[in-house]
Amino acid sequence: MQKDTIYTGNAPEPIGPYSQAVKLTLGSHQLLYTSGQVAIDPRTGNFITGGIKEQSKQVMENLLALLTEAGSDLSKVIKTTVFIKDMNDFAAMNEVYSEYFGESKPARSTVEVARLPKDALVEIELIASI
Repeated sequence: MQKDTIYTGNAPEPIGPYSQAVKLTLGSHQLLYTSGQVAIDPRTGNFITGGIKEQSKQVMENLLALLTEAGSDLSKVIKTTVFIKDMNDFAAMNEVYSEYFGESKPARSTVEVARLPKDALVEIELIASI
C-alpha cells in the first residue's frame, strides 16, 4: 500500500491540519479520497457568500480540480457524502450536483448538519478511482 498527498492550487488551501486529497495505491488499484470542500474560491481565498446554488457550484469546481490533479474525473467517482446545513436547500443543491454528474451517478449520502466550516451551506467529499 502506498499513500500520496494530492495538492493543487486550483482548489482551496486546507484551513486545518489535513490534505486536500490522498491517493491510495493498492497493487494496480488507485483510489482518491478528498477532504470535504466548502465554497472557497481558490484564486482569491475568499468564501463564496451566495446561496446554496452558488456555493454548490464552487464546491463542485473545487472537487473537479482535485480529481483532475489526481488524474481522475467525475465519471470515476464512486461515492460522495454531502453535508448540508438546511435540508430545505436539498433540491437546489441537487440541481447543481446533477449538472456535474449527469448520467454518472455515484453512491451518495446526504446529511443535514448544524454547522459547517466558514458557516457554509454545503460541504461535499468524495471517493473516486484513478
